[in-house]
Amino acid sequence: MKQKVSVIFFLAGILFAACMLIANILATKIIVIGPWSAPAGVLIFPIAYILNDLIVEVWGYAKARLIIWSGFGVNILAAIFYALTIAIPSPAFYHGQEAFQTILGSSVRLVFASLIAYLSGSFLNAFVMSKIKVLTKGKNFSFRAIFSTLIGEGADSVLFIGIGFAGIFPFEIIVKMMITQALIKTVYEIIVLPLTIFTVKKIKKIEGEDTYDENISYNPFRLSQIK
Repeated sequence: MKQKVSVIFFLAGILFAACMLIANILATKIIVIGPWSAPAGVLIFPIAYILNDLIVEVWGYAKARLIIWSGFGVNILAAIFYALTIAIPSPAFYHGQEAFQTILGSSVRLVFASLIAYLSGSFLNAFVMSKIKVLTKGKNFSFRAIFSTLIGEGADSVLFIGIGFAGIFPFEIIVKMMITQALIKTVYEIIVLPLTIFTVKKIKKIEGEDTYDENISYNPFRLSQIK
């Protein structure tokens, strides 16, 4: 018997991958927020973590694991085609090569930093969200969402900025960027929390799903275990 794929789950997965892809492009620009600096990816990246929370809360860690790796695959594919497009010669009348390369030609170091940070932060967020849900018997969604985001976003910020910009910017600036990025992402989640709670409740009702991850493997590489 073929397993049906939920349309809402399918759309949430697409949006998650899109957010990750856009965030990596935006990260090539550093923006100023008050007295702090941070990669511009901070503007959209928190949405991916909200979606991560939603997927774990409704469909469970196993489904989130599938979506996380799907987002990783999309970003790898994008990086390959960015590099290929930059490498192919342009005609004499095209004058956008330098600008195109500046935006999409991230160094191998930045791509590596981004992917390592993405996987670590996303899986930590999903793991913490899932474990606390089981321990609290599904109570205190707000605490779970904020705490898991703080852990996941914190790890992501430290790894991405630490690996990507160490030796490029002064140490003090790097620390400030790490703290700023993690705080902005967490505050973002707190501000939209009422909308997240409403959306999660609505989707649970529509889907008839409210998964508790008991007796599952939290191994990030065990893709065969999809419920």
